[in-house]
Formats: sequence, C-alpha cells, structure tokens
Amino acid sequence: MKVVKAALFLSIALLAGCATKQYPQAPSLTPEEVAVFDCKALDQEIAKVHSMQNQIKETGSFDGRTVLGFMGDFGLGNGLAKSAATEKANARLMQLQNIKASKNCQ
Repeated sequence: MKVVKAALFLSIALLAGCATKQYPQAPSLTPEEVAVFDCKALDQEIAKVHSMQNQIKETGSFDGRTVLGFMGDFGLGNGLAKSAATEKANARLMQLQNIKASKNCQ
C-alpha cells in the first residue's frame, strides 16, 4: 500500500513539474539598439512590450496548469516566474520610454 501511495505522489509531483507556466521574457536594450532606434522603431517596440504584458496577464490567468502548479509547489514557481517576467517587461518599457523622450519623439 505504501508503494502505491509513493507512486501516486511521485506521479502527481512529476505532472506538476511539467505544468509550470512559461512567461514571455523581455530582454534589456542593448547599446546597439539604443543607437539605431528612431521614433517609429521605438513606437513599434513599445507596442511589442504592451503585447508581451498582455501575454503575461493571459498566461497568469487561472487554468488547469495553475491547479497542477499549486499541487507541486503551492504555486510559488508560477508566481515567481510571472513576477520576474512582469519586472523585465516593465523595465524594457521604461527604457524605451526614456529613449523616446531623449530623442524628442512625440
């Protein structure tokens, strides 16, 4: 009986490990990007970041993977991944907006 319980627990743990959500990651701007971006390119990149932020929100919504993730680690892994992705997206957006202001874009 103990073997069956252990096998069941291991199966659930493995399923939960596979269910971790994957959030999009926004890279920091490189000096080369900063040098070549014009106002139009900055607007396009800002739009991409807004789209990425929406993807993060959608991925973070409640679904079956949320339940499995909670069973595996009480949801901590998914929460940390979402938080890191949100911070990176916000940092990139701030960088883009600062560059846009420094280049006097409307």
